[in-house]
Amino acid sequence: MADDEKTVLAIRVRGQVRVRPQIDTTLDNLLLIKLHHARLIKLTPSMTGMITKVKDYITWGEPTAELVEQLLTKRGRLPGNRRLTNDYVKKNSEFKSIKAFAKALVSGEAMMSDVTDLKPIFRLTPPSKGYRGKTKLSIGMGGETGYRGEGINDLAIRMI
Repeated sequence: MADDEKTVLAIRVRGQVRVRPQIDTTLDNLLLIKLHHARLIKLTPSMTGMITKVKDYITWGEPTAELVEQLLTKRGRLPGNRRLTNDYVKKNSEFKSIKAFAKALVSGEAMMSDVTDLKPIFRLTPPSKGYRGKTKLSIGMGGETGYRGEGINDLAIRMI
């Protein structure tokens, strides 16, 4: 794996109605099927191309290890809708805790599939106090879609 591959958190902020079929297929391939689904994505060239294609339907940025730890603890799910626990991570992966797994995910050393049966999607709630702008516009135009860098942490915390 190249050192320049970083991990981003992508959140779908627009719904499923009136989406072009090519965009819908790409969102399905990214596993961002429903509104407010989030996923940690390793930025390979093919993933970067897919994110660029669906940039008007998602927002993404670099998460902190603390945010990823919160996501795994509160929204990480196993089959049967069971929550992810430190004991489960210790038994079913090479990591000692959720915190260690979160640090490895952010640094790009681990993938969600490293923990057996962990679902790659986080189902989030709408953000508390709502979105700051329109979901149809990009960040640069005062909207919610597109690349937000470190700002993804603020949005994701409001959605956990």
